[in-house]
Amino acid sequence: MSVFNYHKDSDGIVTITMDMTGPVNAMNSEFDEVMSATVDRLESESGLSGVIFASGKKDFFVGGDLKEILTVGADQVDTYFEKVEAIKGFLRRLETLPVPVVAAINGVALGGGYELCLGCNYRIALNDSRVQIGLPEVTLGLLPGGGGIVRMTHLLGVEKAMPYLLEGKRLRAEKALAEGLVDELVGSPEELMARAHTWLVENRGNPEAVLQPWDQKGYRIKSNINRPSVAQAAQFAPFMVMGKTRGLLPAPERILETAVETLRVDFDTALRIESRNFVSLVISPEAKNMITSFFFQMNKVNGGASRPKGIPQSSVKKLGIIGAGMMGQGIANVAAMAGIEVVLKDVSLEGAEKGKAYTSKLLDKAIVRGRNDDAGKEKVLSRILATGQNSDLEGCDLIIEAVFEKLELKHQVTQEVQQQLAEGGIWGTNTSSLPITRLAEASDQPENFVGIHFFSPVDKMPLVELICGDKTSDETLARAFDFVRQIRKTAIVVNDSVGFFTSRTFATQLYEAAQMVAEGIHPVRIDSSGKAIGMPVGPLTVHDEVSLQLTKTIEETQLQMGLKQAKNDPTPLASQLVDELVTKYNRGGRYHGDGGYFDYSEKGKFIWPELLEKYYQPQIEISDQDIKDRLLFRCVIESLKCLQEGVLRSVADGNIGSIMGIGAPAWTGGYIQFVNTYGLQAFVERCDDLSSRYGDRFKAPDIVTEYLNSGKKFH
Repeated sequence: MSVFNYHKDSDGIVTITMDMTGPVNAMNSEFDEVMSATVDRLESESGLSGVIFASGKKDFFVGGDLKEILTVGADQVDTYFEKVEAIKGFLRRLETLPVPVVAAINGVALGGGYELCLGCNYRIALNDSRVQIGLPEVTLGLLPGGGGIVRMTHLLGVEKAMPYLLEGKRLRAEKALAEGLVDELVGSPEELMARAHTWLVENRGNPEAVLQPWDQKGYRIKSNINRPSVAQAAQFAPFMVMGKTRGLLPAPERILETAVETLRVDFDTALRIESRNFVSLVISPEAKNMITSFFFQMNKVNGGASRPKGIPQSSVKKLGIIGAGMMGQGIANVAAMAGIEVVLKDVSLEGAEKGKAYTSKLLDKAIVRGRNDDAGKEKVLSRILATGQNSDLEGCDLIIEAVFEKLELKHQVTQEVQQQLAEGGIWGTNTSSLPITRLAEASDQPENFVGIHFFSPVDKMPLVELICGDKTSDETLARAFDFVRQIRKTAIVVNDSVGFFTSRTFATQLYEAAQMVAEGIHPVRIDSSGKAIGMPVGPLTVHDEVSLQLTKTIEETQLQMGLKQAKNDPTPLASQLVDELVTKYNRGGRYHGDGGYFDYSEKGKFIWPELLEKYYQPQIEISDQDIKDRLLFRCVIESLKCLQEGVLRSVADGNIGSIMGIGAPAWTGGYIQFVNTYGLQAFVERCDDLSSRYGDRFKAPDIVTEYLNSGKKFH
C-alpha cells in the first residue's frame, strides 16, 4: 500500500491520504520521495478539478525529521540547503497547480505539517480537542523552514504573524479559525472530507480559489515596508528581540530577519532567504541542544523511561496533605484542579482554611481572565477539605507531608499520621534537602516511603523531583510517578543524596556567586554576568529571593546531621559571607530582617551600601568570561558528579530537571547536554584552566574523561 494513497473520483477531484510508515506523517526522506512523485502525477493528471490532502493517521502531519536535523554538520550545509529547497519546491508547485488544493486537517498540524497546509489554497479543520495548529520551531532553536515565515507574513501581515513565529504558539481549532490560520471548521471526520469535496465543487472555475493571494495579479503584501509604521517597527523590533534573548538564542533573530526581508523582496526570493537562515540554525549548537532536550529527552521523561516497568498504572483518589503553608497549599491546588479529592490538614482549622483560600484566590484570577467561572470555582473548592484533625486523613491512598525542613518534626508527623493511610497507601515527603532514607526511619513501612519534591510556586512550576530512599519499592515509585503525571506535571527520578540533584546543583551557583562577592568582585557585575548566560535574574537576586537565612539553616542542619563536613566546604568564603550577613548584619534575604545583598523599597532594588564598603575590591582583576563560566560550570560539574555518583539515573532526567526545576539556560539544553556541544575535550581543558585559578571545585569529573576516551557523548 502506498504511503500517499491517491484516489481520483468522478468529479475529477484527487484525494491524497497521507499514511506514511510509522505512527505519524512527517517530513522525512520518505516524504521527499512520495511528495515528489505525487506532485509530478498531479501536474500531468488529465481532467483534474481539485485536490484534497488528508491523513490516514490520527493526526494530520507532525512536522520535520528532527533526528535527521541532529545529524547535519557544518560540512553538509550546501547539500542540506538544496534538500530544503527541494521540499519547498514541491509546496510551491502544489500551490501553483491550475486547480485549488484543500487541506483537511483532522488532528495535529504543527511545523512542517502546517507549512503543508499553508501551501494549500483552503484549510478546513476538525473542531476537536486533538487539533493543534502552529509553527513551534522556535521552541527547538529553529525557524519554520518550509515556507512558514514567508507565507504567514503574507497571509496575516508581519505584525500579526510575529507572535506565532517568535513564540511558537499552538492554537486549538476555534482559535486558529478566529486568527485566520484556518478557513473553516467542521464537526466530524466524515463532514471534514465531505466539506472539502463540496468546497472544491463550489469553487470549480473560480480563479481566486486557484491562486494563492500572493500569486494573484495586483496583490500587495499586507505589511508594506514603505509604510512609516511598519518601517519603524522593523527598525526597533531587533532591539526588543535582543532584550528578550540577550543574544543567546539565534532563532528569534533569524525569524525576524526573514520576516522583514519578506517585506522587501519577491515571494520566491524570500523563500530562498528563509532556507539559508533555516540551515544556519540547523547546524547551530543551540538548536542541537534544544532539540535533544526539549523534544527527545522530554518525550522520554514524560513517556515514563524512569518509571519501573511491569507495574500497572494507578491514580490517586484521595490525597492527604499535611501542612497548609506555601508548599502544601500549592499541592492542594494542583491536585484539586486535576479532579482529586484533597484533605488539607494543618495544626489548626484556621491555618488549613487559609491554605484552601489560596486556591480560591487563584480561581478568582482565572475568572477575571475568562478562564473559569463561579460554577467551576465551587466545583474545585468542593474537592478540598480543610481540617485540623488527623482523623480526616483516614483512607488516603497518598499522604504528602509538607511541614518545615526539620528532621525531628517530619519524623513526628510520620509517626502520628501514617496509620491513617489506606491499606497499601504510600507516603510522600516534600523536602528539598533532607535525606529520604533518614526521613523514612520513622515509617513502619519504609518501602512505601518516597520523596516528592515540588518547586515553588507549585501551580506554575512544571517539575516534580521524585527521590528514592534505600528501601523505596519500585511499586511506590511507580505510583508516585503516576500521581505526578495525574496532576499534569513532569517527574524526574533520582536516588537519595544530600540535596538530591536539583537543590544540590542549584546551591552551587548561589554559593559561587557569594564566593565572588567575598573575593571582592562587584555584586552588580556578578548578577549581570548571570543574566548574560541566560539566568532569568542574577544569582545574588535569586539568593535574596530564596533567602540567605534558609540556605544558612539548611547548611547548618546538614552539618549537624553529619551529612557534610565544614573542612570539605568547596566555597568557604561564601559560607562565611552568608553567615556574617545573616547573623551579624541581620541580612537574611528579601523577606527577612532588612534585606540581603540588596535593599528593597517602593523605589526599587538597590545594592546594600555596606556590602560594597565591606567586601568590594576595585583592584580585583577577573574577566567577564571567567565570571560567567564560574557560574555556569559549577552547575554543569555538579550535574556530572550526580550522574557519576548514581544520584541521577539518566542524562535525560538531569537535563530536564535542570531546565524545568532550577533554571538552566534554554540554549544549553540542560547542564549535561551543554557538554556535548561545547566539546568534551574543550570542556576538560576549560575546567583545568578554571581549577588552576579558582580551586579544585572546577576540576572535570572523571566521567567526562571516561566518555571522552570511549568516544561517547552524554545521551
